[in-house]
Amino acid sequence: MVRRLILVFAMGCGVGRAQQAIGADGIGTVGVQDAKIAGALEVSNGRAVLVGNTTVTAKDHTAEVTLTRGGSVKVCATSGLHVTSGQSAAGVTPALMLALDRGAIEVKMTATTRDVVMTPDLRFSLKGDGPLDLQLRVTRNGDTCVENRGAQAPVLNVADPFGDGTYELRAGQHVLFEHGSLKEVVDHESSPCGCPPEPTMTVADALLSGGAAGSGDAAKTAAEAHPFPAAVSAGLAPVAVPPQAPEGALHEQVSATLSSSGGADSLAEPAPAPKADATTAAATANVAQGAAAAAPAAAAQKRGFGHAIGRFFKRIFGGG
Repeated sequence: MVRRLILVFAMGCGVGRAQQAIGADGIGTVGVQDAKIAGALEVSNGRAVLVGNTTVTAKDHTAEVTLTRGGSVKVCATSGLHVTSGQSAAGVTPALMLALDRGAIEVKMTATTRDVVMTPDLRFSLKGDGPLDLQLRVTRNGDTCVENRGAQAPVLNVADPFGDGTYELRAGQHVLFEHGSLKEVVDHESSPCGCPPEPTMTVADALLSGGAAGSGDAAKTAAEAHPFPAAVSAGLAPVAVPPQAPEGALHEQVSATLSSSGGADSLAEPAPAPKADATTAAATANVAQGAAAAAPAAAAQKRGFGHAIGRFFKRIFGGG
């Protein structure tokens, strides 16, 4: 918590200078329908222009920040990214600082030694200019997955801002810093560090097409491919708590007891019904006798009516 406060304070100190240094085009743009944006920004044609220290929080899908300097930063579903830029000079690309608190990003740009990427526990700087294709993920427990993609990627120097430890991340290297520690490094990590896969169909479209086809298979497939489950499993979104029944509400339970005495996995015999008293038994007997007496009478009535109809037709058409 202390590290995060210091990180936010350090970014805030340069807000005034950054806003004065950035031109009319700003740091970059992002679609307002893709993310929640807070900080120094302007909105034009459905896109937010980041003109200073800004926080971009992606909605339930990836939000892509198109950088004015060239390149892009993908902010993965539900992730939050702090973006700011340093002073610019004629012919010099202004420094860019990206600070990821929790979640995942994918950075593709021509980077310089002045650019910095930060997490609550680590600071990434470049040892040389070059094409940066970086995938970075930070989970709730601080695990930091980093992939420095590409054979020509610049070497990254990873440092602990609050300690003296360092780590050199070379081109093509894919590592995991457990709990954000430079002393607990998995140097051959295999899990992806970037954004979860995007859905091929929205849930709304799937429901419409499923209703027209008379089947819910399409809706089910789209719901399973929706980014939220992937984001939850990747640690990018909180796990939804199932709704709890209100206090005092009744719950229905169905249970069966298995018994091995009557064969494998057979159901146990039901418990015998309670014995009825003499009054109940007498009433039951009377009902049974009444029903037995009514049955022959109904049969006789049915037979008598049919017999009368038969005699009627015999008289008309002849016969005995």
